[in-house]
Amino acid sequence: MDAGAMDDAALDALRAERVDFRFKGLPPDAEGLTVGELAAQRRSLFDGGFTTPVLTLSAPALDHNLAQLGAYADKHGLAFAPHGKTSMAPQLFARQLAHGAWGITAAMPSQVRAYRAHGVQRIFLANEVVDEAALRWLARELDADPGFRFICYVDSVRGVRLMDAALPRRLDVVVELGAPGGRTGVRDEATASEVAEAVAACDHLRLLGVAGYEGEIPQPSEPAVRAWLERLVALARRFDAAGLLAEADEIVISAGGSAWFDTVAEVLEPVAGLSKPVLKLLRSGAYVTHDDGRYRAVTPFRDRVPGEGSLRAAFRLWAQVVSRPEPGLAVVNAGKRDVSYDMDLPEPQFVRRADGSTSAAEGMRVTKLSDQHAFVALPGDGRVEVGDWIGLGLSHPCTVFDKWQLIPLVAEDGRVTDYIRTFF
Repeated sequence: MDAGAMDDAALDALRAERVDFRFKGLPPDAEGLTVGELAAQRRSLFDGGFTTPVLTLSAPALDHNLAQLGAYADKHGLAFAPHGKTSMAPQLFARQLAHGAWGITAAMPSQVRAYRAHGVQRIFLANEVVDEAALRWLARELDADPGFRFICYVDSVRGVRLMDAALPRRLDVVVELGAPGGRTGVRDEATASEVAEAVAACDHLRLLGVAGYEGEIPQPSEPAVRAWLERLVALARRFDAAGLLAEADEIVISAGGSAWFDTVAEVLEPVAGLSKPVLKLLRSGAYVTHDDGRYRAVTPFRDRVPGEGSLRAAFRLWAQVVSRPEPGLAVVNAGKRDVSYDMDLPEPQFVRRADGSTSAAEGMRVTKLSDQHAFVALPGDGRVEVGDWIGLGLSHPCTVFDKWQLIPLVAEDGRVTDYIRTFF
């Protein structure tokens, strides 16, 4: 199988799944239809029987974002392995690969299993794996498919030894560079060298290079991120000079979330002079839908790389006003079970009334969430009535996707053209 292809039969099976009570927001009268049959009806989001709350993905915004970061990585000589944990949506993985992605990044072995079930051929696991059962499954998967390529992190001598003892065959790894106060990853070059030397002494591990996540730097700034990336590159050069990458076919240097991909590009693009070709691997994930909160504020496209592109928020959650219990307050039927709230509260953007008219939700703000309700403060008494729909912009895609198993994809004309299946 081509590295950029996926399992067509597995993807087709997603469209053959029957619609039922598991999928919130979908029309009750669609019960029993396949997803493909429902998509073919191209129902109107507002008049097609959808119930609230309902999360939607904008097809034009999604297409724009997929093309945008793929083109950015290509322009700067970076391979791209978008982080799949953001969406856990094989249909989106297929589209990312079709836009030139090298492979898909994962965070946990369970995610790798979901990827493999849908035919992803190149997986970068941005985490350590010391679970014996997971390692043995990975070994079986690699043995069964010679076209499957897999890379994961190591950051300790003990972890390396546990992996070597559990594995019956070779596995490719990179040493993870961390940051003080951050998550995983070695904190200094001496420890990095110890881990690399431990890999070299193993029977079942092959060292390919270095990696890490600059977003774990406490209070990251451009100078701090740049300095960390320069350490990462220097570590790769150090391993290369010491002969610790002798078995690698290419040298891997990987970093990059959705907030600092411009600095990653600036530091990695000119890297040259190593003993083997260098795979400079960017791993941004949240770009796929972008957002109306955290990533809207920090994306490099906002002000750091003018003229190089843009991203568009693709998510919108439509909820309905179910109560006006006090002046200046509307309560809508979407809460913590439906929206992200770990970084920012939802942002009211539009009001759609019973007559079909839509206006901007000027001056409205969500003040708090309960499990199934959002409290919306209104300017004055507001022109909002029970039964109106409120369109909410959301923050942090990773904690939106995981609340929805089947998400309508909405065209410019408001009709639903497809449904995106997630696996969390």
